[in-house]
Amino acid sequence: MRRLRHSLRWALIKAAVAGTTMVALAFLIPLGLMVQQTARDRAFTAAERQAAALGPALAITTDQDAIARAVASTDAGAQGRMAVHLPPAEAAGAGAGTLSGPGGAAGGVASAPGGTAPGGTAPAGKVSDGTAAGAAAGAGPAAGATIGEVRALAADVASAGGQGRSFTVEVPGGYALLQPVAVDTVRTAVVEVFVADGDLTRGVATAWQVLSGVALGLVAVSVLVADRMGARIVGSARRLAAAARSLGAGDLAVRVPVDGKQAAGSPEELREAAHAFNAMADRVVQLLAAERELAADLSHRLRTPLTVLRLNAASLGEGDAADATRHAVAQLEREVDQIIRSARRAPEDAPAVTVGCDAAEVIRERVGFWSALAEDEGRRWQLAGADRETPVPVQRGDLAAAVDALLGNVFRHTGVGTAFSVDVLATGSSVIVLVGDAGPGFTDPEAALKRGEGHGGEGSTGLGLDIVRKLAEATGGDLALGRSAVLGGAEIRLRLRSRPDGTVPPRAGRRRGRGSLFAR
Repeated sequence: MRRLRHSLRWALIKAAVAGTTMVALAFLIPLGLMVQQTARDRAFTAAERQAAALGPALAITTDQDAIARAVASTDAGAQGRMAVHLPPAEAAGAGAGTLSGPGGAAGGVASAPGGTAPGGTAPAGKVSDGTAAGAAAGAGPAAGATIGEVRALAADVASAGGQGRSFTVEVPGGYALLQPVAVDTVRTAVVEVFVADGDLTRGVATAWQVLSGVALGLVAVSVLVADRMGARIVGSARRLAAAARSLGAGDLAVRVPVDGKQAAGSPEELREAAHAFNAMADRVVQLLAAERELAADLSHRLRTPLTVLRLNAASLGEGDAADATRHAVAQLEREVDQIIRSARRAPEDAPAVTVGCDAAEVIRERVGFWSALAEDEGRRWQLAGADRETPVPVQRGDLAAAVDALLGNVFRHTGVGTAFSVDVLATGSSVIVLVGDAGPGFTDPEAALKRGEGHGGEGSTGLGLDIVRKLAEATGGDLALGRSAVLGGAEIRLRLRSRPDGTVPPRAGRRRGRGSLFAR
């Protein structure tokens, strides 16, 4: 999981989530607010329709029973959410309580002494002979009636009737819509419709849930798309990295697919990188082939001088020096033949090589080879510590070449008669080979270790110690130069790691009287 958090795939997923979330919020919040406002407008519009439904009834009559039946017929009235504030009854003219006709009280109620009419009294408001009888002279109009449950204040109702326009007022539990309705040219009734708070938000929560679900779905889809796209990109990058590792490990036939199913969906940039890698691999193969051809040609050119050397060695007669010379020439011919065969062989035809050898056996063999030349030059030599098996994780030929390079330096850089010694120290995790001599030593040890900077005169390439150093470093060891505390000259320490997890112990053991490698 930790590796995923730092991968390109995870970065693409996070970018997709962030981008989609911002886009979803940019649409979700305005849409949610619009839905909320739409629900509010829908509730008030429904209330206005309920109030308008009573307009025809109020225009016909203001009878309380008739209006009550009309209110009950509406949805709001049936739910107890509607009230009607009727206007006051129409008043008669003041001082017009009696009418007189010619010749006395005709067709009306005539006043008589004592306040009574001879024919009796008629109820108030009753019309007789087409003339309305009023209330008592000077009396005001009666208060208007109210039908239904009232929630708005009387002042708000009076304001709505006086202004002649509808508006809403906040009441406990919601809002009240006050809608004025003209009863006649003078009077105005007010219809009150209650709108609960729940009606204002009905459907809003569901709308928010739906919008949130859509937003989450968009985020999930974007994550899926980003993951698939990231998988293709990461897969192409990993194939390129795997091919680079294989090429570095020696697989010269590895190539990155640039066409077909494996390369489908890869970004154009990674395709270009794959083309570049394949071109580089082809170039490496060409260079190695050219190098093998050059090595084979150079080795083939050595056959002629080797043939001359072999003929000259055959004419040397008998003796240890002659035998050593012929042995060296024969070995040189075998090495040249091996170089030619290796250069001509294809990489896939190379035989399996067993890694590992006995360092003590190889060192005894190579010191024995050089001992013949040492006796001819009058050099005293000593070999110590090579009497028991000492396994090391290097090929036999590579170790033999390294020991030859170390002993060859002694013969090349010291005078005739200079003594030398070879010591083998085996520890729990390393094998140390010490080659010392009684010569003048190294004037510049650091320069001697640099590739190609040796100055040993004719026949020296300056590559011997560099080859030895690379062999040591391949096992996890090292190569160090110093001064021999016993012989007084140069000392070369080759340390080969025999176990990768071991630690380097302090030098001790078989060489008695030997000081530190860099002792002066």
